[in-house]
Amino acid sequence: MIPVTCQNIQCKHYLKEKGKDIIKYGKNRAGHQLYKCLHCNHFFTETKLTPIYRKRLSEEEITRISKLLVEKNGIRSIERITGHHRDTIGRLLEDMAEHAQQVNQTLLRNLNLTQYEMDELWVTVKKNRRKLSVTAQLQLKKVTSTSIQR
Repeated sequence: MIPVTCQNIQCKHYLKEKGKDIIKYGKNRAGHQLYKCLHCNHFFTETKLTPIYRKRLSEEEITRISKLLVEKNGIRSIERITGHHRDTIGRLLEDMAEHAQQVNQTLLRNLNLTQYEMDELWVTVKKNRRKLSVTAQLQLKKVTSTSIQR
């Protein structure tokens, strides 16, 4: 069973598990699996609707940057440590904020972080990215609503 659902908003099987008809369709240049919905003939990657969609950074680098954020490193500090430009890191922070719930679950599971460490991460994101999009602000409110507000 393929673990993804159709990502085409116009498809009647958009994000539905039941009745989906999706096949693997090779890999893209970044090495991510491509899929095709047989209902709407739409192609999409496994990373669509995630914070790493259309990112040139590897998942390992994104995890490394996340760990550095949890340790309260600033964007310029992370730039010196990783060698990635501060604008790249800033865009990653924005995308992480827009997908805050999904990132929260992934980091809690994969990095064995505590809820307190996740709260520190989101406080750091808020501090470093003062001009977050409305979507990012709403997602951060959902994730930090029960946690410490600063």
